[in-house]
Amino acid sequence: MRATKALIHLDRFCRNMEILRERIGPDPAICVPVKADAYGHGAVPVARAALAMGAGCLAAASVQEGEELRAAGIACPILLLSQPLPEELPQILAAELCPLVSDREFIEAAGRAAAGGILPVHLKIDTGMGRMGCRPGEAAELAGYIRGFKSLGLAGTATHLAAADSPLEEDLRYTREQLRRFRGAVADIRAAGIDPGIVHAANSGAVVFHDEARFDMVRPGIALYGYSPGKGSPRALPVEPVMEFQTRVVFIKEVKKGESLSYGRTWTAPRDTRIATLPAGYADGLPRGLSGSHSVYIRGLPYPLAGRICMDQCMADLGPDSDIRRWEEASLFGGSGPGADDVASKLATIPYEITCHINKRVPRVYTGI
Repeated sequence: MRATKALIHLDRFCRNMEILRERIGPDPAICVPVKADAYGHGAVPVARAALAMGAGCLAAASVQEGEELRAAGIACPILLLSQPLPEELPQILAAELCPLVSDREFIEAAGRAAAGGILPVHLKIDTGMGRMGCRPGEAAELAGYIRGFKSLGLAGTATHLAAADSPLEEDLRYTREQLRRFRGAVADIRAAGIDPGIVHAANSGAVVFHDEARFDMVRPGIALYGYSPGKGSPRALPVEPVMEFQTRVVFIKEVKKGESLSYGRTWTAPRDTRIATLPAGYADGLPRGLSGSHSVYIRGLPYPLAGRICMDQCMADLGPDSDIRRWEEASLFGGSGPGADDVASKLATIPYEITCHINKRVPRVYTGI
């Protein structure tokens, strides 16, 4: 086993599922997004844990992600959240995936491809995200167009919320307006005598800040992986990070005051000290931008990174009096020290990006199974 690894605490994931269920109550179904390899956590193990905890379906971004789940024997409904190509429709049918549709062209292509069978689809409505989806005023017409194909079934109706994770009053108003538009579109579908299927809108942010967004199903992603929107707010979910990015001290050397380290000689020892070399770098997913601003945790104590993070290695200043020994474990995030959200804040980004960027060469080690 390589020294650098990502510990995936599936017991924490399961507790996060329980916390979510307590918040939303017994009725809404839970769709667990496992796209992007479950945000870097490993799609298949996370999918199995989610289904064992009562998830009603899973969500992927690409056809290939859905096929990976099917190849692992996962039989539950799988939504495709991104727009597939028409030429991927045979794969969608073979893998029994459920695409989101939002225009006549793709609906027609799907209806022709599925002739002789029934392909379930979810109608996507753009209420303010500006990405995929039909206009709310077009929803009833498109629902009727779907119903006109014997080979298609309207299994659900969805929207995506653009700012539901924000407690700012302007964003709260915007989300409420999105939900108003969505409810109106769903009402139009029903008024046309069409069953909209499973109605869903809520991401993690909506679960935290917008109880009215739950409808028939919720799609929480980042909260289940341990990072609740509204951190510090009374409404935040008390979830725990599922991933711990860990490595080990593989070398220790004495460095004299005035000696420099790493590329560009950006760090110079302010005193005689001991330097630990760690076999984790930006190719593993430790962002180079953290050089000079991040600490690793060894025995629960922080040791600042010294010099620029390299492709495969980084160094930490242990200080002159440390008794840290070679081969000891060090936590890069998600353990006794900062979480991926703390790392993200230093880089003006979001925890999703931090966990998704843990490279495939970093082995995932599953605990709490």
